[in-house]
Amino acid sequence: MGHREDLLEGAKRCLLDKGYARTTARDIVAASGTNLASIGYHYGSKEALLNLAFLKMTEEWGDTLGEQSGVDPAAVADPYERFEAVWGPLIGSYENSRSLWKLQLEVMARVDHDPELRKAIAGPQQEGRTGLAGIFQGIDEKTDPERARTAGLVYQALLAGVMMQWLVDPDSAPSARDLTDGLRAITGDARPA
Repeated sequence: MGHREDLLEGAKRCLLDKGYARTTARDIVAASGTNLASIGYHYGSKEALLNLAFLKMTEEWGDTLGEQSGVDPAAVADPYERFEAVWGPLIGSYENSRSLWKLQLEVMARVDHDPELRKAIAGPQQEGRTGLAGIFQGIDEKTDPERARTAGLVYQALLAGVMMQWLVDPDSAPSARDLTDGLRAITGDARPA
């Protein structure tokens, strides 16, 4: 790897270990084995590097989510079974990705004071929504963009809420079955015997 890639990997490690606000340029340099001038040369600023590192980590997590679910949405006809089948591995991954979820909260708390960060996150957030619609329901954003957008909004809201519950109190946080039973209660569908 070159300095550019080394810096990005070092920034990812620092973000997970120290968080956004506590990561210094010197931390990134120490973690990457590069030098301070490399940050400015390759990324323009520490903040630009941290923003990119954050986005790359969330993108990588999203990519593994689809792979981990092991569910082909088209192969599971019952929407409740499909919903539960996708949530199971996602919830199972929370403990291993706890540092990333804590970082997500820290970054979201910063967007009101950091217009560049808000701008950097906006596009990927929309892509993440449609990606979730594809993972959970097999909705192709190219053939049905509005359905992918609206379904993705709901899945993203659920994901953020479940993540918060797991961070605060994993012992009472919802399971995939809890979410599915809750969805049935909301829609008025009785659980099959």
